[in-house]
This record gives sequence, C-alpha cells and structure tokens, in this order.
Amino acid sequence: MSIPFVRDYIFAQPYWFLLLLLLPVMIWLRGKRGKAPTISFSTAFILRDLGTPAKSTQGGFTLGLVLLSLIAAVFALARPQKVISHDEDNTEGIAICLTVDVSLSMLIEDFYIGGSPVNRITAAKRVMRDFIRGRTNDRIGIVAFAGAPYQPCPLTLQREWLEANLDRVQTGVMEDGTAIGSGLAAASRRLDKETVPSKVIILLTDGANNSGKLSPQDSAKLAATLGQKIYTIAIGTPGVHMIPLPNGRVITSGRQEFDEGTLQEVARIGNGSFYMAQDLSALQEIFETIDKLEKKEIKRRSITETEELFFYPLSVAALLLGLALLLRFTLLNSSPMAVAT
Repeated sequence: MSIPFVRDYIFAQPYWFLLLLLLPVMIWLRGKRGKAPTISFSTAFILRDLGTPAKSTQGGFTLGLVLLSLIAAVFALARPQKVISHDEDNTEGIAICLTVDVSLSMLIEDFYIGGSPVNRITAAKRVMRDFIRGRTNDRIGIVAFAGAPYQPCPLTLQREWLEANLDRVQTGVMEDGTAIGSGLAAASRRLDKETVPSKVIILLTDGANNSGKLSPQDSAKLAATLGQKIYTIAIGTPGVHMIPLPNGRVITSGRQEFDEGTLQEVARIGNGSFYMAQDLSALQEIFETIDKLEKKEIKRRSITETEELFFYPLSVAALLLGLALLLRFTLLNSSPMAVAT
C-alpha cells in the first residue's frame, strides 16, 4: 500500500490499521460515568487537612498519551518502508578491435567532409568516433599497422579516453608498409584475452599486404580458431594519387591497387563480410551495417529493494507509553476522594 502524497514510501502490512477502529470504543468506555473510588470513614473532617487535592481530572492527559502510543504502535505494525528501485542491464557485451591501416597512402585526400577534401585517416577516424559513441556496452580497442602493428588504445569501456586515443592513429609511427597479416594477428591476440563470448575484428585498409611475416589468410584462420569474427573494409578510390606528407613534400602513390580477393577471403574465413568504401557516405553506411549486425541483446530488469522504517514509530510508541506511565505514577498521581458517612 502506497502512502498518499508521499512518493517511494509504502506500508507492507496495512491491514493493521483496522485496529485504529477500536480507539473510539476505548475513548467511549473511558468517558462513561462510573462509581468514584471511595474510602468510607465515620467522619470526613479528619481528612480535611491531609494530603493534596485530587488530580484525577488530569487522567485525560495520560489517556491521550496512551492513545497516541497505540496509534504509533499500529503504524509500526503496518511496517512503513522506503522503496529503492533501480533498473539493471544484464549484458555481456561484445569485444571489438578496430584494426586500421596507417601506411602513407592513407594520407591521400580523396574523401570529403563538408565539401572540403580530407585524407583517408581523417575520414576513418570520423566514422570510427561515431561508431564508438554508439557502442556503450562494448569493450573497444584499436590496433594500427603500417609495416608493423602498434596499439594506440587497449580494449576499454572508457569512451572518452578511447576517443582521445584516436589521435594516436597516425602515419609515421612505424616503418611504412602494409602488414595486414601482422595487424590481424595483433588484434586477435588482444581479443583472445577477453572473456566475453562475442569478439569482432574490423579491418580497414587501402592497400595489399606487402610487409610482415604472417599472411592475412593465416592470421584470419588463427582468429577464426579463437572464435573471432572479421569484417574487412577496403577504403579509398583506385587510380594514381598524390600523397601530401607531413613535412610538406608531395609524392605519388603509384597506381592504387586494392587486393579485394584477399580481403574477401579473410572475411570469409572469419565468418564476416567484405565492404568497399570509396566515399564518406559509403564508409558511414558500412559501419552502421556492422553496428546493426553485431548487436547484443540487453536484458533489463527492474530491481525493487525496501528499507524497513518500523522502528521509528515503534520508538515513538515506547516513548509516549513510558511518558504516560511516568506521569501517572508521579506528577499526575490521583488521591482517593473522601466521602463522609
């Protein structure tokens, strides 16, 4: 039973309030006129100057204390409680490793944001940031690779820290090259440490494997053996492009070639899918598709806890009853009435 006009408070056993119906009966019985207590003496003048005046008229005050004590006791029996409710999400989430190519060709400016040309790394980080923000229950990490892999950010649930570490995804950290196999292997090793049942690698590259000791296919087989799914994305447009370097120099990329066959085979081995992104819109759609494919069901349950408050009215009842008894036998003690006979 909820308490009117008071939120989050209830009475667990409100039927005890039926006892309050007895209070008017008790008051009526107490107010009935009865025989006054008397002691018969042969003459009354002997007691004229003895003792103090009778205080029986103060009995109504002690009765009021007793009645209030009984009301407080009934409130205690009704068990007032404070309700503490909260929702709990029960999900194991997904472990996702974003595996990003940071070779020099990723500096090619063939993507556009707001009408302005940007390089492939900038476009990739823009889309990855949106992807990260939408995966609030998942552990996400980043592995970057050029001629060798490195780890800008381990798997974490800390979204702000993860987004801040996207700035570490850049060219020039490792020797140039495209070690797709080594990047996949590094991502697979990171994911293998996680205990969640679903593990995903999202590989984003703009070139063919030309570095490292492991082939992309062998690394994909290793990941598949460990129960990890692989999505591959080829990013960029074909043809010859100019690469503006951080030092101001501009070099040619040569003819841009995508090893679609290898990326498709890697995705097949990893039970995932292969995608091609030649502009920002396509890249966004790909990540949105992967986001929908890799959703984990969140089981939400409402938990209600209560805090017992009966000891508060019980304490008041004991205090009032004790006060009534104290007054009854001290200050408000009654003397018998003398009646002449």
